[in-house]
Amino acid sequence: MLTHLECTRCGEHYPADRPQTVCPKDAGVLYARYDLAAIKKNFSSARLAGRAPTMWRYDAVMPEAEPVSLGEGFTPMLPSREYPNVFIKDEGLNPTGSFKARGLSACVTMARHFGLKRLAIPSAGNAAGALAAYSAAAKVEAHIFMPKDVPAANRIECDYYGAHVTLVDGLISDCAKKVAELKDSESWKKEGWFDVSTTKEPYRVEGKKTMGYEVAEQLGWRLPQGIIYPTGGGVGLLGMWKAFEEMEALGWIGQERPRMICVQAAGCAPIVKAWDEGKSGVEMWANAATLAAGLRVPKPYGDYLILDILKKSKGAAVSATDEEIVEAARHWAKVEGIFAAPEGAACLVAYRKLRESGFFKPEDTVVLFNTGCGLKYLDVLDARVARPVCSARTAEAVKPAARQIGGIIGPY
Repeated sequence: MLTHLECTRCGEHYPADRPQTVCPKDAGVLYARYDLAAIKKNFSSARLAGRAPTMWRYDAVMPEAEPVSLGEGFTPMLPSREYPNVFIKDEGLNPTGSFKARGLSACVTMARHFGLKRLAIPSAGNAAGALAAYSAAAKVEAHIFMPKDVPAANRIECDYYGAHVTLVDGLISDCAKKVAELKDSESWKKEGWFDVSTTKEPYRVEGKKTMGYEVAEQLGWRLPQGIIYPTGGGVGLLGMWKAFEEMEALGWIGQERPRMICVQAAGCAPIVKAWDEGKSGVEMWANAATLAAGLRVPKPYGDYLILDILKKSKGAAVSATDEEIVEAARHWAKVEGIFAAPEGAACLVAYRKLRESGFFKPEDTVVLFNTGCGLKYLDVLDARVARPVCSARTAEAVKPAARQIGGIIGPY
């Protein structure tokens, strides 16, 4: 039973029977809180057997509303063919091809429950496609603000789902400004608009937390020694940590926790920099650049929560260059049969480095998250392929011009 929303900064409580964004007092991220003692009396992990293999099997710890579902969640956790004790949680098999399906399923579910009519999001990637899909299923309008040079798959899927797409000159930061301008208009409240940007509403975290429940269930209600997660906005990391706390309160697991590993692109690594410097918050990353659009987040809104989780779990923050990411994506495809998104492939880079440094031992159980399907990045990955130009004397590899993709997800 959902009881209230709680600010993760000041602890203030807010009612859960109406739409909420961030804490009015300090703009802290709001978490949904439940009567876990009552749930524990009436629902046990054993009752999950035979339930539908979607994230809504955990409805006892989700908001009470009719789900807008496309079958998201309960993705396979595949044992690595290369590394014993390593598992790959393949989120690319979700609807719309990424883990974003979880968060947007929960978000749109609550939006429909509250009677919201128009949902707005700045996005240059998978969140846009997921919002478009679930809004279509819920018969809610999706208004998506995307950079003009957005990857083709994301733009096309939004169009086919019937979303209202506005192409903006610039990056996702400029898209976020468009949403901010819209929020200041008279029509925003009158016409039922609502901002569903990353961590700006409470329920995307609720959808993402189901990844933590699944990891525990798929490992027989034991947690691994480590979880490596590609971190842009970091909602999945926040959600899983929240799930572990809930499961302990429910008596499904003990006090053990995995070491949480944040992996970022070397061209945009604000969490890694802050972690290395022992800070509790991040600074805006200048001139962010990486082919992994989901990792191009110069200042995640929930930075203080991410860094706190790394500290509490005795985790780490690791960066990966674009060259390392591309090599890892190709390696996973050849060795594991998994065509990973660049963000997911970054987890393999991080695991290799942590094994080499002794942070993880061969016997440690470690879960690597592939957050999306590589098929959604064909134009991006194809642009990284060196193309030979033959002449009478030699063949030279010619690299195509770089494209600006991705952008900023942050407080605006």
